[in-house]
Amino acid sequence: MPARLLSRRRLLESIFALPISAAIVSACGDSSETAGPTAPTLTLTTDQTTTGSAVTEWASGGTELISVPYPETSIFSSTVACAVSTSRATAAGPCYFASDTDEDISLDRIGLPMQVCFQLIDSNCDPLANHVIEAWHCDNRGVYSGDTSNSADASEFDGEFCTDGDQQAQSSSYLRGQRTTDSQGRANFKSIFPGWYPGRTIHIHVAITDPQGSTRLVSQFGFTDEVADEICATQEHYADRGVQDTPLSNDVVFPSDPESFLMATRPNTDGTLLAVARIQVDAV
Repeated sequence: MPARLLSRRRLLESIFALPISAAIVSACGDSSETAGPTAPTLTLTTDQTTTGSAVTEWASGGTELISVPYPETSIFSSTVACAVSTSRATAAGPCYFASDTDEDISLDRIGLPMQVCFQLIDSNCDPLANHVIEAWHCDNRGVYSGDTSNSADASEFDGEFCTDGDQQAQSSSYLRGQRTTDSQGRANFKSIFPGWYPGRTIHIHVAITDPQGSTRLVSQFGFTDEVADEICATQEHYADRGVQDTPLSNDVVFPSDPESFLMATRPNTDGTLLAVARIQVDAV
């Protein structure tokens, strides 16, 4: 393994070298034993129906290739709710800095275009409006952006680790942004499917702030190995690196039963990817 990749892995392991109970957001969901983690089932709507679970050919390029509308909110009714406690939020990790980019966070990065849809609900399953949801993740190469010049909060950002010394990444703020939930608790983003870096399964970071700005919750969402491996093996902007080196079972952040931390996914009819998660928090 190249020295730079090995150093990123070791730094990552040191950052998350905490007991799982302390490092992971508490979650609820189906705890029954299965052969492996499976993503929640998505409700297929008439405007985005696919034949089977596989796509004939993945779209390749930027978010301008997304031609289908976001799904109706009813799609969340069939996903597993992830119940999180504000007192047990995960660390934001070394790659967070605040960004005010809105719906399309790709900033012209290319890969597998992806719709990312969140619904925020309280403990009674009622939607939570006017909460800010921030999302950030790496690009198809496993590299985070690193231009913090316009950021309101970059105090915890580790630029050398996160950008892997890449000059293009250091001069950009791609794949990070924020949206405010609507009356249905919805926040939608346009992005690309994340790549992987040593020591972590493919994932998306999320931070939630209440309308008063007084309570902040940080978590992460991943993908099944089946989805991640298919994309990394078959989509042109990922295939040259191959499948991720860290499956869910070996990840240093997600628990041994990560079902409640998985994005539900399906191919869209235009070859792009839809990923959704329903996040349940205490009303504040």
